[in-house]
Amino acid sequence: MDLPIAPTAAPKPLAGRVAVITGSTSGIGLGIAHALAEAGADLVINGLGDRDAIDATCTALAAHSGRVAYDGANLLDAAGAAGLIDNSIAQFGHVDILVNNAGIQHVAPIEDFPVDKWNAIIALNLSAAFHTIRSAFAPMKASGYGRIINVASAHALVASPFKGAYVAAKHGVLGLTKTVALEGAPFGVTCNAICPGYVWTPLVENQIGDTAQARGIEREAVIRDVLLAAQPTKRFATVEELGALAVFLCGPGAASITGAALLVDGGWTAQ
Repeated sequence: MDLPIAPTAAPKPLAGRVAVITGSTSGIGLGIAHALAEAGADLVINGLGDRDAIDATCTALAAHSGRVAYDGANLLDAAGAAGLIDNSIAQFGHVDILVNNAGIQHVAPIEDFPVDKWNAIIALNLSAAFHTIRSAFAPMKASGYGRIINVASAHALVASPFKGAYVAAKHGVLGLTKTVALEGAPFGVTCNAICPGYVWTPLVENQIGDTAQARGIEREAVIRDVLLAAQPTKRFATVEELGALAVFLCGPGAASITGAALLVDGGWTAQ
């Protein structure tokens, strides 16, 4: 008589790896954090939010990966961004994976674009990535392993009106990605950019209501004719899709993928 086969634990391809993810208390960053935790990585999350909610998030993530820490570093400050990496290394001993996801947005005509908004968007969306990479790069080189993922946007390749700072920052992120990829290639350190179109997050959900009210149109019209007008699939990407891509990029199967702009835009930029 055949005996039942005992179930085996799911493989954890990132077990023993330490990942730092910026902007990971909500939205895309939190989706990536969940995916990396489920793949076995220890995590340092960073972002804004109610501290009780953040503590609950850490507990939920730790159920998968075991070790999760929160660092509230202010990434608008160069020392804060660099300190996020230094503190993570001090706490966990090493950083193997860095996901630069934190970002903000402001929409205005170029002649009316507030200078303070320009400076903040460039600082958080672009300069913070430089400062975290700069701090993590030498230790990654020394260990012979590193996975850097910059969450850019379809706007790293194409532009939209009234988004001058955001488009400039995301184009810069892609250029930074390519440069870091070339410098890391001899040392086992890869650097890639994930470039989403519209992704279903609470932030987008809020934008739907605000846009419907501002334009005097129905919710469905906002989704169809405004947000998804440029995406041929006519559907939002999900944070789970982006998380799955991040896990792949961090694993051994992606060792030869570096300097790439990986589009998750429903065909937006194929047009």
